[in-house]
Amino acid sequence: MGYEEEESSIPTRGANMMPKSSSSTILRYNSPLVQVSLIGVVCFCCPGMFNALSGMGGGGQVDHTAANNANTALYTTFALFGILGGGIYNLLGPRLTLLSGCSTYVLYAASFLDYNHHHSQTFVVVAGAILGVGAGLLWAGQGAIMTSYPTTKRKGTYISIFWCIFNMGGVIGGLIPFVLNYNRAEAASVNDGTYIGFMCFMALGAILSLAILPPSKVVRDDGTSCTHIKYSNVSTEFVEILKLFLNWKMLLIVPAAWGSNFFYTYQFNNVNGELFNLRTRGFNNVFYWGAQMVGSAGIGYLMDFSFKSRRKRGLFGIAVVGFLGTLIWGGGLANQLRYSRGDESKIGKLDFKDSGAAYAGPFVLYFSFGLLDAMFQSMVYWVIGSLADDSETLSRYSGFYKGVQSAGAVVASQIDVHSVSFLNQLIINWVLTTISYPILLLLVMLAVKDENETQEQAQNEALF
Repeated sequence: MGYEEEESSIPTRGANMMPKSSSSTILRYNSPLVQVSLIGVVCFCCPGMFNALSGMGGGGQVDHTAANNANTALYTTFALFGILGGGIYNLLGPRLTLLSGCSTYVLYAASFLDYNHHHSQTFVVVAGAILGVGAGLLWAGQGAIMTSYPTTKRKGTYISIFWCIFNMGGVIGGLIPFVLNYNRAEAASVNDGTYIGFMCFMALGAILSLAILPPSKVVRDDGTSCTHIKYSNVSTEFVEILKLFLNWKMLLIVPAAWGSNFFYTYQFNNVNGELFNLRTRGFNNVFYWGAQMVGSAGIGYLMDFSFKSRRKRGLFGIAVVGFLGTLIWGGGLANQLRYSRGDESKIGKLDFKDSGAAYAGPFVLYFSFGLLDAMFQSMVYWVIGSLADDSETLSRYSGFYKGVQSAGAVVASQIDVHSVSFLNQLIINWVLTTISYPILLLLVMLAVKDENETQEQAQNEALF
């Protein structure tokens, strides 16, 4: 038998409302706002710092080979344990799942600290593979918390709250290498203090994961519970995970999931890592992750408040992201035509202080990439959150999304390792994101119900 919910918290059929007094304030510890904010802080410390480390290009090393091979190992295991992560979360509960996942981030940062001294890829690659296991657990749990704890009318808002807190980690993480390497504009790799700073934040995130409550103890602002399941077990989760591969809703999510992390390798290694010097890469990352906060807040508002109909809000949000995505990738094409792989000796590294107007265009492009990333992923999470309302189902859906996403990242890393031209990488990324928009529109039209339809369905089920 796996992780059990408290029986007293399970509503009986036709009586799924908790006492009014239990949901009198949104700032109570068992409220969705507090719990989503807490998981945001956990991700601020762990994947937020990982993003800052990755955003420097090559994990802060001048030679990207070790980081690329580590990413291949990472996303290979992430693809597997992302899909399994939802079931593991349902069995173990949030605290043990999240603690196990967060601990692996510390090891990964430590491997690059070791690489600074010994230049052995073995530790880095093994740590990357272990991190893939942990990341699969963490993100499956995070997805379940972020999409199932809020009410249906405020999922976009809570997704944006999480995304803003989470990406503040990237902002702070970008400041660490920027400050510590400010006077090392021509340095080959970041110094030890940078990696130690990342490790301290990641360790704090692992400790904070113990503050997350199980879904049975969380009460939404309208008084409803976040789970209707008393317990789960290994055989149940195994069967439910297998069903995901035949679930037409999940199959329609696959193109968006595959492309949603695919572009990181290109953006981090071949734009930020290729065009800018060391201290400027850290400076750029402050704004890249800051742009994510702006993007998630904007799309979260559209997804919750643009129209009364939830289905219309989803369609409108996808159309907005698709339009902006076309503009931004078009700007990326214009930038990419200026340089190519093999031009490293000819391209002078841009510096935010010394390069003047030549720095402005690539900087705005990199900022826009961050904006689009947050809008795209927040949009997909909103769609996933609209497909169900309970923690158990959404943990599996989120895990499936992260698993497919990570499989795409494996391919992206190897494309770069095998020296595929920068232009071809850009085109692949642009095509992958573009084809996902009409498929997501179809999914919203077929599967996302308006709030009144959902309420009527719940009432009908309560009668039988």
